[in-house]
Amino acid sequence: MKPMFRSYQTEEDYWRIREFLREVFLLNNCYERSWHVARLDYTRQHILLNCTKLHLDDVAYIGEVEGKIAAFIVADGDLGEAHFSVHPSFRTPELEEEMLKVAEEHLSEEINGSRSLRLWAVDSDKLRESILEKHGYSKQSWAECQWRCKLDQPIPKAQVAPGYTVRSLGDGLELLERCYASGLGFHEGDIKYAIENRDDITWYRNIQRAPLYRRDLDLIAVAPDGAIAAFCTIWFDDVTRSGYFEPVATVPKYRRLGLAQAVMTEGLHRLQQMGATTAFVGGFSQAANSLYERVMGPEHELYVPWEKKW
Repeated sequence: MKPMFRSYQTEEDYWRIREFLREVFLLNNCYERSWHVARLDYTRQHILLNCTKLHLDDVAYIGEVEGKIAAFIVADGDLGEAHFSVHPSFRTPELEEEMLKVAEEHLSEEINGSRSLRLWAVDSDKLRESILEKHGYSKQSWAECQWRCKLDQPIPKAQVAPGYTVRSLGDGLELLERCYASGLGFHEGDIKYAIENRDDITWYRNIQRAPLYRRDLDLIAVAPDGAIAAFCTIWFDDVTRSGYFEPVATVPKYRRLGLAQAVMTEGLHRLQQMGATTAFVGGFSQAANSLYERVMGPEHELYVPWEKKW
């Protein structure tokens, strides 16, 4: 049967989508053929709520067959892009065509009278690539590297620079410093982001309210003077027994000390102790991907953007 698409509407939709993503992830043998459930949590609680000030009912669409979710379409932030998650039992060329139609109608961005849309496909997904090419989309030269680490093997011990410690994030003043470090880590050379992050920590409290958030997996590397030098947050889903790293960063003055590698490695150990079987992280830059390969190992796939303007 042909799925009927509608916009995201209620909180009940959110929990149904989470259940759908978990089911699809397991059916795909824990490969990222769809979004990890942590990515949905992080997008809703940070990208949308804190950054673009939108909500899922602005950027998400559900395709249903007899009350069962067959497909999910969402923009990771603002209009102009879309990510597809499809239940393997319902996947057909016709469904891919319908998702494309919905995305172009509702998620494309209009600028100066023309429209544009970026869609994403795993590099091995020849069905989606052929449909995108047929509809005038162009494959871009850049991609997200989706790194994965199997946790059924020994994980090397985290090597921490002398005088530094790796541990879970505290609260109170340390939460303020974590917010400050985030601004420094992601906006190098512009101190105002760090100050704004620390002055109003509502944005971090929003993240901490995500269903998968755990303080014991919100890790920091602390410098000898008590400053937060590097950090990573790990999202553990016990249903799929998988962990997802987002975000990972080091404050510029503390780079090249192996601190990001140390916090990630500690995170892998904690995931392993919790019974996780796989861990994931996505990277775009050369520096990030070099780090992730050292920590996660060589296994990865490319998640490639395709773009069209009309």
